[in-house]
Amino acid sequence: MTTTATALHRIATLWPDLHDALGQPATITGFGLGLRGYLQALEQYDIAEAAALRALERSPDQLGTRPVPVNLRIMDTMRTVEAALHETATQIAATNQHDVRTSHPHRWHYTGKPRGAVWTALWLSARAQGVFWPGRALTEPQHRHLGHVATESLRRIEHALDLAHDTHELSEDHACQCGGRIVISGGAGDQPTAHCRHCGAYWTETGVVAA
Repeated sequence: MTTTATALHRIATLWPDLHDALGQPATITGFGLGLRGYLQALEQYDIAEAAALRALERSPDQLGTRPVPVNLRIMDTMRTVEAALHETATQIAATNQHDVRTSHPHRWHYTGKPRGAVWTALWLSARAQGVFWPGRALTEPQHRHLGHVATESLRRIEHALDLAHDTHELSEDHACQCGGRIVISGGAGDQPTAHCRHCGAYWTETGVVAA
């Protein structure tokens, strides 16, 4: 299986986890939530995100049960990835798919209800692997484009689910007391840490370890 096909299968496998995480409200209490939580605690919510959260809430004087808060970061990831996969599949079909009027299970359909992200990812995986279908094999530029879409989509998903190790340098607004830039690392189950590039101060969830 090619690297592209593996990434697309991974996307299909992780999609249910995104659905599970979608209903979890975003919290920003700090280090204990991992790298993303620490970033959120330092940088706070974006103004647009906070406004969207308020818009999703029903007025307290309305009757009935209030909806479960939606994790907007997960929602944005799902929408972006699904749109990218769908657009890529549509482009490939428009260029490579034969004009066959009879129904075929491997054909990409332009009309009707859009296919879900899982089905689309697996359809694209089959195209990457050269599985027979009523259409021409992908060209080298198409393979490269599909590979980019697959790896970038998987990166976004793993980042949203905090499955990938990441390193991030904070802006000058969140500099160390010495004026140096702070770099934080974490994710993929690792305990988040931070250190100053200038003075060498080092932080963990329990506080300053060394300075």
